[in-house]
Amino acid sequence: MRGMDAKTDTRNLRDEYKGLPNEAVFDELAKKRSDLEVAIENVEHDFNVGTIVRSANNFNVAKVHIIGRHKYNRRGAMCTDKYLEVVYWPDVESFYADQKARNREVVAIENNTSRVQPLVNKKFIQATTLLFGSEGGGLTEKILEKADDVREIESFGSTRSVNVGVAAGIAMYEWVRQCVLQRKSDGEA
Repeated sequence: MRGMDAKTDTRNLRDEYKGLPNEAVFDELAKKRSDLEVAIENVEHDFNVGTIVRSANNFNVAKVHIIGRHKYNRRGAMCTDKYLEVVYWPDVESFYADQKARNREVVAIENNTSRVQPLVNKKFIQATTLLFGSEGGGLTEKILEKADDVREIESFGSTRSVNVGVAAGIAMYEWVRQCVLQRKSDGEA
């Protein structure tokens, strides 16, 4: 598939990807994907799913897992779902079977459980999957009880949480800060 002229390419891409066909952008990003994965369960608002997918692309995560329903408003993702792998799981059991088989640590971002610890104290490992749920109901008890760790983003104002799309961006950045940026500043490859 031929690309388009980089000067007239209006897609929201960094300059190095302008003019490339979508498949080529996917392939180029795949060469340098991080080990981070993101999972979404029970998110009711399509725009939030799209926001999480867009942020996942920005941080070049390896995969986005959607557990349960399959459709979401891709407009919120700004077509970024074309540049990363999105995997659908019909149920919690199949998602966790995949995670366990690949030795991934599932870290739920949730504030409505007795297991919760502050995100600021989390020391992430490379093979992490961040798990997000609906703003109203949060993650289901079924998925939450199987999570390896549960963290919350600390609040300082009158509300007890931020929008799930915002929370996902904060948590992804914290993983990237620890597992990518810190390693680079320490001189690691």
